[in-house]
Amino acid sequence: MASVLVRSFAISLDGYGAGPDQSLGNPLGVRGPELMEWFFATRSWRRMHGEDGGEVGVDDAVAAQGFENVGAWILGRNMFGPVRGPWPDESWKGWWGEEPPYHTPVFVLTHHARAPLAMKGGTVFHFVTDGIHAALEQARATASGRDVRVGGGVATIRQYLREGLIDELHLAVRPVLLGSGEPLFEDLDLRALGYECTGHFPGERAIHVFLRRRARRPGE
Repeated sequence: MASVLVRSFAISLDGYGAGPDQSLGNPLGVRGPELMEWFFATRSWRRMHGEDGGEVGVDDAVAAQGFENVGAWILGRNMFGPVRGPWPDESWKGWWGEEPPYHTPVFVLTHHARAPLAMKGGTVFHFVTDGIHAALEQARATASGRDVRVGGGVATIRQYLREGLIDELHLAVRPVLLGSGEPLFEDLDLRALGYECTGHFPGERAIHVFLRRRARRPGE
């Protein structure tokens, strides 16, 4: 059965999934790129950007697995771009240039309507204004039986976790302390929500932790 997944989501030792003061110049927040250094070094990252080289190893293998069997993505608006409020025009087409790395339908959560945006390589951005459940319903309908990956950011993942809609999470825990930023687990009781750790192992630059939501028991 198709699952709703979080894959390759990096957090710091103190639980932050992004640094403070996110902006056009700092899309991951101040010091946020430190969270992603495990991924930037991999062959998977370089291939995504049409480049050769990159490291192979545990980090690369886990990153590559995160793209397998994904039929649709869900992103928060901040993950699509820094534009706030009503769209002033349609000139902003995402952080990734003309060929984003998704190659599937992508459903962007927003409060402001916008026409679908088709990009090179098969990525089509759909802008969903009626909430996380509607986005998930649309993503499942277009995924053709494959998994739906929730790419972030922090606020989006928290919303789906709170509703118990994430089946599995892969967290890449980086050995850094950000001190401030966007905390992934603030006010969330993952145990009460039914999540348990199913595995963990070290990579070259991160500890990879896997969580899964147990099946609901009768009456839950």
